[in-house]
Amino acid sequence: MSTKQYTCGRYQTKATRFNAKQLIACCALSVSLFGGMAAQGQTPQRDTTVRTLDEVIVRDVRADNKTPLTTTTLDRRTLEENKIASALPYMLELEPSVVTTSENGTVGVTSLRIRGVDATRINVNINGITLNDAESQTVYWYNIPNLGGMSQSVQLQRGVGASNGGSAAFGGAMNLQTLNTAAKPYATADLSWGSWNTRQYGIVAGSGLTKHGFSVDAAYNGLTSDGFVRGGQTDQQSLFVSGSRYTDRSVLKLIAIVGEQHSGITWDGASAEDLDKDPRYNGRGAIVDPYGNVTYYPFETDNYKQQHLQLYYSRLLTDAWTLNAALDYTHGYGYTESYKQGKKIDKYGMDTTAFGFRVSDLIYRKCMENNAYTANLSARYGEGPLTLTFGGSYLYYDGGHHGEIIWLQREADHNGTTLTADKPFANWYSNQADKHDGTLFAKVNYDVNDRLNLYADLPVRFIKYTIVGTDDDYGQIPFDTTYLFFNPKVGANYLLNAEQRLYAVAGLANREPARADIKEAVGYGRQIHTESMLDIELGYQLQKAKLQFHANAYAMLYHNQLTPNGLVTESGYALMENVEKSYRIGLELVGGYRLNKYFGLEGNLTLSTNKAVDYVAELMLSDWSDMQTVNLKTTDLALSPSVVGAAILTYNPCQRAKLQLIGKYVGKQYADNTGKDEALLDPYFLLNLRASYRFDMGRGNELECQLAVNNILNHNYRTSAWCSAYYNPETLGLTYERAYFQQPGINFTGRVIYKF
Repeated sequence: MSTKQYTCGRYQTKATRFNAKQLIACCALSVSLFGGMAAQGQTPQRDTTVRTLDEVIVRDVRADNKTPLTTTTLDRRTLEENKIASALPYMLELEPSVVTTSENGTVGVTSLRIRGVDATRINVNINGITLNDAESQTVYWYNIPNLGGMSQSVQLQRGVGASNGGSAAFGGAMNLQTLNTAAKPYATADLSWGSWNTRQYGIVAGSGLTKHGFSVDAAYNGLTSDGFVRGGQTDQQSLFVSGSRYTDRSVLKLIAIVGEQHSGITWDGASAEDLDKDPRYNGRGAIVDPYGNVTYYPFETDNYKQQHLQLYYSRLLTDAWTLNAALDYTHGYGYTESYKQGKKIDKYGMDTTAFGFRVSDLIYRKCMENNAYTANLSARYGEGPLTLTFGGSYLYYDGGHHGEIIWLQREADHNGTTLTADKPFANWYSNQADKHDGTLFAKVNYDVNDRLNLYADLPVRFIKYTIVGTDDDYGQIPFDTTYLFFNPKVGANYLLNAEQRLYAVAGLANREPARADIKEAVGYGRQIHTESMLDIELGYQLQKAKLQFHANAYAMLYHNQLTPNGLVTESGYALMENVEKSYRIGLELVGGYRLNKYFGLEGNLTLSTNKAVDYVAELMLSDWSDMQTVNLKTTDLALSPSVVGAAILTYNPCQRAKLQLIGKYVGKQYADNTGKDEALLDPYFLLNLRASYRFDMGRGNELECQLAVNNILNHNYRTSAWCSAYYNPETLGLTYERAYFQQPGINFTGRVIYKF
């Protein structure tokens, strides 16, 4: 093993890493060891039992062909092909109603929106355990890179979703199932290199199922990149290890997932003027000397390490009854480090008299550490026309946040006079959060006859959330609240024939605000409300050998919806505001047709209207002296394009070769809820090219080469922005301050995969 040092300010942290040769050797050794014990003459019945037991783990949160929910499922082969993308959101960007965004050209901080709904309201779970952070309620994909590479399948549910724990799905739910046990030993190594010196490398290996019912699966992935924007370098690592024990009627799995990332800070964005001059501009960490010369602090970084330890047990009690249990412990630690110039030190809790000056350059760290403990228990009965699933989940979370000033330099001392100490100069702020989150649920599927199936999902959720301490503005955060939500869903599924079905579903979802929204509201003396949504969906699906078609109409009707107000915090969180009345109404069309053995065409189109009704904006006056409310009537909801579409033309000149031309269109959208042209983001169309060829290396080995060329038209576009609107009492109009996230022009990735 080798050790790499990460230098951050005047501190150093060490992270142990395997180099590529050692990693491949270890995985090959594990395969050879377990390969010798692999079961001889395994029967198809044994393989079927193993697959059934693996699926039991995620069955409670998955929708099947009888469940009247709008879903897309990506299998293992599709995920392997899409892994040429560097983050899971980009592996899913061609799915219906999905818009993917990045601060740094597909690496670093990436995110996705479904039907215009942001990532904090998309319930993400892994093997049924919620992955969303309990406070921010989002998933930071770069904290655990290669989630797609360690997944057997990913199901994307649009609408209210079928998840049983964690925050409610307001735009969709995403369920990841980790690698299943294979019948035989296997290993896959891949290596890719692309624009901005982006290098991705990984290996997946498994022992196969031994005659005694044991198996081990592991996946390692690393990614390093200079990043598209200046200062956007990133170094990410992840490790997945799963050990399983199977009997004829049970499975016991122990899973460990570790992720670590060190990245430059890119969430400030930049003005249109700066980006027009330099598309890679990033002003974070700028240091301007008295002569106007600009240098940049090299350790303007975001650092985080996350560990998951999971234990699953599933048992087929009888032919009708199944028991499923899971435990999860998650630990996370991280900090951001930033350089600030010309700051008043009393704002950071320091005594100006003791230091002898009021204004200084400084370096601070914002640190956090959290623990989450989750337990799930459910039982399933299925016999005859009735399937009943019931159970519950409980999560306890404790999280601490604090800030430190680790370096000072008086404003007048730019020649190098600095103040340093072994300990931080000031513990700037400190607060602690505790959250209890429990859900009880019951699901019923009933076959009225061979064609009609009725569905009901009745979860009840209880939350107790407490925050104590001081915030980074040195104010108190007294918050102690309990919530009780009932989030029912009912629906019906009707089979017209073996190839066609109709479905309808209606669901109610309620959700609490996130930590950043609560802090902001408390700081300004405002009240932040819970939000609720009624989702009604009607769908038609056709499935033939050469033709697939799916149409889905939805109406998502909100009360007090939390939508982006256009602002972001110092730590990059998009702030939310309650909009009393709003809606998202749309039509999703998905289709695919195999023209012949050479050509195939598939695509999707979402047409929607997304409005805030009688929207009243609370705006700061331009001189910051007071607040003003402005009734803007009906406006477009923030970051919610009315047209989103994708199309893929596939050409297979032979069985081993594939060439794809991929198009993605996103219509115009607004950075806030004012709907004014000053907050407009222009529509964009991207054309990408992918090519792959598989070589038979003999003895069951295979080599595949892939090439992806993105944005081949070199389109200049920006996917997201933050936007501050201020009220000018003299002109009775709005003044805007905007920052955009520029996306890269033409870029490429080449990848080699070897399966043995």
